[in-house]
Amino acid sequence: MMQQVQSKTVGVVGLGAMGMGTALALLDAGFDVIGYDVSEAARESFVHSGGRCVTSAAALSPECHIVLLIVVNADQVETVLFGAQGLAIELAAGSLILQCATVAPSYATALGERLTDRGLLMLDSPLSGGVAKARSGELSVMSSGSTMAYAAGESVLAAMAATVYRLGNAPGAGSSVKLVNQHLAGVHIAAAAEAMALGIRMGIDPDTLYDVITHSAGNSWMFENRVPHILKGDYTPLSAVDIFVKDLNIVHQAGRELKLSMPVAASALQQFTAASSAGLGREDDSAVIKVYQRLSGIKLPAANDAVA
Repeated sequence: MMQQVQSKTVGVVGLGAMGMGTALALLDAGFDVIGYDVSEAARESFVHSGGRCVTSAAALSPECHIVLLIVVNADQVETVLFGAQGLAIELAAGSLILQCATVAPSYATALGERLTDRGLLMLDSPLSGGVAKARSGELSVMSSGSTMAYAAGESVLAAMAATVYRLGNAPGAGSSVKLVNQHLAGVHIAAAAEAMALGIRMGIDPDTLYDVITHSAGNSWMFENRVPHILKGDYTPLSAVDIFVKDLNIVHQAGRELKLSMPVAASALQQFTAASSAGLGREDDSAVIKVYQRLSGIKLPAANDAVA
């Protein structure tokens, strides 16, 4: 029977906006947190905030028996776990990996099996909630995994999340539900951008339009959250255009595997792909509205138009 390892030392791989917030929330909860990121600046920022850092993912293994992977995609997960000096090779048997990246459900299922073969536990645990909730430890976690994996990760999950959805007893279900969320999130952002472009083209004041829609049936969480970026002319990335190019492509990969047509998601993917092709991939995902600006010549609010 697999031996479960207990430890208050937690590793966090990926100190971007969500990873940094989560790592700091775990620090606040009393965990000894060791971080790793390919960015030296990110590592230095975490150290200045009271954490510890190492210069490779594999260097987490001597001290950490719980490791969160808050990276961008499956390729990065593969590199961290199975690349040169991969973390999965070095971790003690019974250690737990919380795989938090948005990946294809089929990949999450296969990854869980590979880690089990190495004597490791895995929770398929994609995150939702945004940067502010990551920092306050109030994320939603869409998770699946074995009873033993949940037992090993219980205290960490309690510190990082307001809600932990237990969706199945093996990896795959968590990523499946996350994919539904990303389908809706991408479609809603693209629809919000198109709706704002329509209103602006018709001569409606953007701020007035935002006020009306957020108090009407056409509102959505994404409209309410992302349109202020457009109104301020501030496209500093909190979640970038290229994230939704990636995630909506995963949606389509799943659709192909299931032989399920998803024309609405396809349309949203085309808009994000067009934005990325126009050089906007690293801007905030609300910058998808600039596709309409370039095609139709609408005048978008500029950053210097915002009232201080």
